[in-house]
Amino acid sequence: MIKNVHYFSRNEVPKNIPEVRKIGLRGKEALEFAKLNLPVLPGLIIDADVAGRLDQEEKLETLLKKYFEKFSEKTGKGYGSKDNPLLLKIVVSPSLAISHYPTLHNFGLTHKTIPGFNKFVGENFGYHEVLFLVKGYLEIEAKIAELENNVKTIKAVEAALVSLSKTLKDKTKAADFKKELDKIEKILPEGFFSDSYTQMAIVLKRISYMLSIDELDDDDVALIIQPMVYGNYGKDSAAGYYNTRNVVTGEAKLEGEFFQGKFDSTVSDGKDINKLDKKYIGELAKCAKLVEEHFKEIRTIRFTVENKNVWFIDQRAVMSKSTQADIKTLLDLHSNKIIDDNYLIKAIKPTQLNEILHPVIDYGSTKALKDISGGISGAPGACIGKIYFSTEKLLEEYKLAQQNGLDTRFILCLTASFAEDVKAIEVSTGVLSSEGGYSAHASVVSRQYGKISLVKPDLKLNGNKAQVGGVTLKEGDYITLNVPHFGEPHIYLGQATLIEPKPDSSGLLYYLDIVKKYVKDFNVRVNADKARDAELALKFGADGIGLCRTEHMFFDEKRINVFREMIIAEDSSKRKASLKKLKTMQKKDFKSLFKIMNGKEVTIRLLDAPLHEFLPHNDADFKGFMDYLKSKKDVKVPTPKELKSLFEGLKEFNPMLGHRGCRIAVSYPEIYSMQVEAIFETVYELQKEKVIVKPELMIPLIMNPEELKLIIYGKKIEGFAYKGLMDIEKEVRAAMKAKPVDFKVGTMIELPASALGAGQIARYAQFFSFGTNDLTQTTLGLSRDDYNSFMPDYTLYDIISGNPFSLLDSNVKELISTAVRRGVLTRPDLKKGLCGEHGANPENIKFCMENGLDYVSCSTYSVPIAKLAIAQINLGVSGI
Repeated sequence: MIKNVHYFSRNEVPKNIPEVRKIGLRGKEALEFAKLNLPVLPGLIIDADVAGRLDQEEKLETLLKKYFEKFSEKTGKGYGSKDNPLLLKIVVSPSLAISHYPTLHNFGLTHKTIPGFNKFVGENFGYHEVLFLVKGYLEIEAKIAELENNVKTIKAVEAALVSLSKTLKDKTKAADFKKELDKIEKILPEGFFSDSYTQMAIVLKRISYMLSIDELDDDDVALIIQPMVYGNYGKDSAAGYYNTRNVVTGEAKLEGEFFQGKFDSTVSDGKDINKLDKKYIGELAKCAKLVEEHFKEIRTIRFTVENKNVWFIDQRAVMSKSTQADIKTLLDLHSNKIIDDNYLIKAIKPTQLNEILHPVIDYGSTKALKDISGGISGAPGACIGKIYFSTEKLLEEYKLAQQNGLDTRFILCLTASFAEDVKAIEVSTGVLSSEGGYSAHASVVSRQYGKISLVKPDLKLNGNKAQVGGVTLKEGDYITLNVPHFGEPHIYLGQATLIEPKPDSSGLLYYLDIVKKYVKDFNVRVNADKARDAELALKFGADGIGLCRTEHMFFDEKRINVFREMIIAEDSSKRKASLKKLKTMQKKDFKSLFKIMNGKEVTIRLLDAPLHEFLPHNDADFKGFMDYLKSKKDVKVPTPKELKSLFEGLKEFNPMLGHRGCRIAVSYPEIYSMQVEAIFETVYELQKEKVIVKPELMIPLIMNPEELKLIIYGKKIEGFAYKGLMDIEKEVRAAMKAKPVDFKVGTMIELPASALGAGQIARYAQFFSFGTNDLTQTTLGLSRDDYNSFMPDYTLYDIISGNPFSLLDSNVKELISTAVRRGVLTRPDLKKGLCGEHGANPENIKFCMENGLDYVSCSTYSVPIAKLAIAQINLGVSGI
């Protein structure tokens, strides 16, 4: 049998490691830790070849004594010693994780050794452990009785276990434990408490018998015997646990607690692990490094200090840890050459980066707060703020808070957001809405501006109150939104504590530098119309701007009324007067974006939004516009009734398919003329400053080639000439005496008609940008703001799988691939991209790469996600 017993200790393992079938998973782990030079307790493994036949072993006690003496040398305690007894545990180690057996503790406690053990730990604890020993043994007997179908024994053992468990749970005094022991000892084998070796032999043979009659045991279960140590074994003892580093920040500093003179962490509050004696901290830090390098991740370690000796007890994965902590761990492992680029890149899921790009909640701060769970994640992260139920009220309170030095953290709470709410979303910390979902306006804009968005379908607004989750919220109440990318969102009533993201110090930028080496032949651009978004996107590795929404530039409070004045102008000349003012503003915006993107493509989408979106939508906005008109000199101010009549005339039944995009340019060519002039005046001014500019002009909502041809090249008809943007560029260049620059003109493919007609459209378009939000809506006939009201029913009956506004629908994919194929046949050098939040989904990115697209464009905070997804696709990560 000696060849089937394998001894291990710190840095001491068998020369030839047995296969897992023989030593089981726990045995394999024990040998791994011993080999790592961790301060493991010594042990022996009785392998599976003999573990089920120990009842036939005559020299078992002699063999055990040889190894138990080695245990004594390592621990300073003797098995069977009456003064300082060594206690042992038995671990059943199957080779399959699905098998489960109890761990058996405290063997060696007999009538002779109990007083010596109690001398160190006290009678109450000592006799508690005696009962715990008996409980483990009786669980083995219960299993045997069950396998033998011995009903009488099952009843007797179960009754004893019930009584014993109740005593262990409810009682704390030695007298009660002794009383229970006197009752149960009668059903234990003769000599169980007479001698330590006899006790061990009885237990091992009963376990072995259990394994021999268990049909599920196919000679693949081993037994491990190890000493036990106690954190309450004298004044120089302690128990504790710690994480190998900070699980939130990733700082390489031990994080945990120790419990001086205590058996475990359940009996009292502990002290910071870093306050433990330095001679122990050094050993624990070495353990942390070895364990991290072995598992290549943060782990939690349990340890015991017994009489000044540190012992590694076990370790496990950390369930609650931040992405930042994961990345910093991986970067440290990479720096130490434990892992390579390949492992580093594959270890983080792209969507995990959502967390590191936004604030995360400190869960310790939420314990005293009531919470409401559930909802749809629109933009992940966490935020705190006072809630207000309209853009006007939020902006009013925001100004007051700024003027008086008060808290400026506000959350916009409304049914659904529209274009005029962008200015409130921009200054808020987050948005709580009730309509739509991931692709709703509030969610899309929140992601663009790095805000948090939660959609709660049960949210009901009524005046200055809101009802959600059975709770009434009033304007001005503080709430905390926690919207994880994975898991259930929560609204906390009150203020929690947040941990703010720091891209520069979080390790993200260095991680992305490594990721970029594996992003080849496919680019990621950013959707940006603000300088700060463009600058941050560059830090994240953006390859240019794929979508600059010019309509967002007009919603600034200093511009919106000028734009409204242009909308209600009676004729072209008055419109042009307003547009002249707006051109100066647009040039300023374009200049900042071009300079930031120096040498990278900047795709500017000409005005797309329907004009009615710019009109006042409430009394306060209406009054503000009236006051603006009254402040103008030599302007005929309409009456409120006349103005409202004008606004009514601009409203549409279905604005998404109405007078928007290129259709505005056909009716009001001066609007696009102003924008094109602003672009090229800026381009040629920067040319003189030696700034490299690569503009791309994108015309939205094209349905046929004739529209595109008209807007690009113009048209002359009897009595009227429509000036195309190519002629406008030439006029600007001539007026500024500038040299030509390389620029492109293209279109957004967002209608099935334009996708199917891509071959003809490509005669005039130098690039296609697939606007998949609208292409999904127009292909499936689904409104992204309304579909959530009935989508659960469709999911219930498996009519549709997943969210089509997150994962591209198969029919939308077919339209894209058809458009690419037809477009390239007409124009082989056609550039193709996809813009919108579909572009941040790894599965969609893979589709784009496989179907000939050149880039995706997404919000600033999605750029790192897309970059990582591309790198993983190039490295062959499965599941994308």
